[in-house]
Amino acid sequence: MIKMKSNCFRDFAKYSSLNVLGMLGLSCYILADTFFVSKGLGTNGLTALNLAIPVYSFIHGSGLMIGMGGGTRYSVRKNTGDTQATDSIFTHAVCFAGFLAVIFLVAGLFFSGRIVKLLGADENVFSMTKTYLQVILLFAPAFLMNNVLLCFVRNDGAPQLSMTAMIGGSLSNVVLDYIFIFPCKMGIFGAVFATGLAPVISILIMSPYFIKKKNRFHFTKCRFSAKIFAGIFSSGVPSLITEVSSGVVMIVFNTIILSLQGNTGVAAYGIIANLSLVVMAIYTGIAQGIQPLISSNFGRGNLKNVRSTLNYAIGAMLIISGLIYAGVFSGASVIAGILTVKAMRFYGI
Repeated sequence: MIKMKSNCFRDFAKYSSLNVLGMLGLSCYILADTFFVSKGLGTNGLTALNLAIPVYSFIHGSGLMIGMGGGTRYSVRKNTGDTQATDSIFTHAVCFAGFLAVIFLVAGLFFSGRIVKLLGADENVFSMTKTYLQVILLFAPAFLMNNVLLCFVRNDGAPQLSMTAMIGGSLSNVVLDYIFIFPCKMGIFGAVFATGLAPVISILIMSPYFIKKKNRFHFTKCRFSAKIFAGIFSSGVPSLITEVSSGVVMIVFNTIILSLQGNTGVAAYGIIANLSLVVMAIYTGIAQGIQPLISSNFGRGNLKNVRSTLNYAIGAMLIISGLIYAGVFSGASVIAGILTVKAMRFYGI
C-alpha cells in the first residue's frame, strides 16, 4: 500500500510539475506582449492589447475544452486496448477543433471591426485593437490544434514532450516579440504575429513524435458520433468555463474602467489582469497534470489512486495559493509599481 501511494505521489509530482512549467511558459505569450508593447507602443498599445486579449481567452478556452475533453476520453479508453475507439475520439476532437476554427476565422475576416467597437475601443486605439484582434482570430486554427495535440501527447505518455513544446513555443514568442517590435518596427502587428507563430512552432516541436510514429492515436475514417462529441464537450467544458470567465471579467472591467479612467486606466488594469493569467496558468497546469493520471486510473478501476491524486492536487493548490497571495501582498509595489499596489492586493484575493 505504501509503495502504491509513493508511486501515485511520484506520478503526480512529475506530471503536475511538467505541466505547470509548460503552462507558465504558455502564459509568457501575453506577458511578453504586455512588456514589449508597453515599451514600444506606450499606453495606447497597452490599451489595445488589453481590449483585444479577452478574445484570446475564448480561443484558448475552446482549445483546452477539446484537448482536455478528448484527452480524458482517450486516456480512459486507451487502457482497454480498443484502438478503433481511441482513434475515433482523436478524429472527432480534430473535427470539433476544425469546426470552431472556421467560426473564429469568419469572425476575424468579417466581424473584427464590430467586435472591437463592442469591446469599447475609441478612435485612438481602434486601429491597433482591430489589428491585434483580427490576427489572433486568423491564427485560431493553430491555437486550437496545438491545444488538442498537447493534450493528446500528454495522455499518450509523453508529458516531457508536451512541456517542451509549450515552453519552446513561448520562448519563440518572447524572442520574436522583441525582433518584430523593435528591430523590424512592425508595431502591434509584430506583437500579435509573434504570438500567432508560437503555436505553429509548438506543433513543429511535436512533429517528430508523429513522423517517427510513436503516437498511439491517429486520424481515421469513421462515422460521425454525437455521443463522442457530447463526451468530449462534457469532459472539457470546465476548462472552457474557466478560461472564458477570465475573458468575460476582463471585458466587464475594461468597460467600467474606460468610463472612469479612460485608456490610461485600462492600460494600468492590463498589467494586473495579465499577471493574473500567470497565476491561473499554475492552477491550470496542475489540473492538466492530474488529468491523465485520474483518467488512466479510472479506466483501470483504481479509484484509490484517483482519490489520492485529487487530494495531492487540492493540497498543492492551497499551498501555492497561500504563497502567491503572500508574495502579491508584500511585493505588490515591486511587481506593478506604486499606482497599482492596492488593486494588486485586492485582485489577489
